[in-house]
Amino acid sequence: MTGTLGRLAGVTIDCHDPQKLANFWSAVLGGRVTEPLPGWRRVTVTEAGPVLTFQPVSEPKVGKVRLHLDIAVADADEVVDRIGLLGGRWTGERHDYPEGAVLVMADPESNEFCVVQYYQE
Repeated sequence: MTGTLGRLAGVTIDCHDPQKLANFWSAVLGGRVTEPLPGWRRVTVTEAGPVLTFQPVSEPKVGKVRLHLDIAVADADEVVDRIGLLGGRWTGERHDYPEGAVLVMADPESNEFCVVQYYQE
């Protein structure tokens, strides 16, 4: 079998406050917020996608998220403060590798994501 079965259209995140998370991620990524369904929010960065969709759920987040986003940045340390001003936070976890630095962050509902600063070779 050759070829692909499909393309990544987006990532859907369960949350209590879709508007709050959409506003946060729109500010982080520079995207546009829309309402694809009543109560849901979507962040579109480029028309080609993928998109982030925020689905309202009543269940609380429990434990570590098994899937997370990696956001490439020019200066990881500088971005920590800016994400804090938007309502996110740094978890205090940092990993330094030969190819770059990874800082584990959390959005306003404590969903983990990483900011990644790749070093120039």
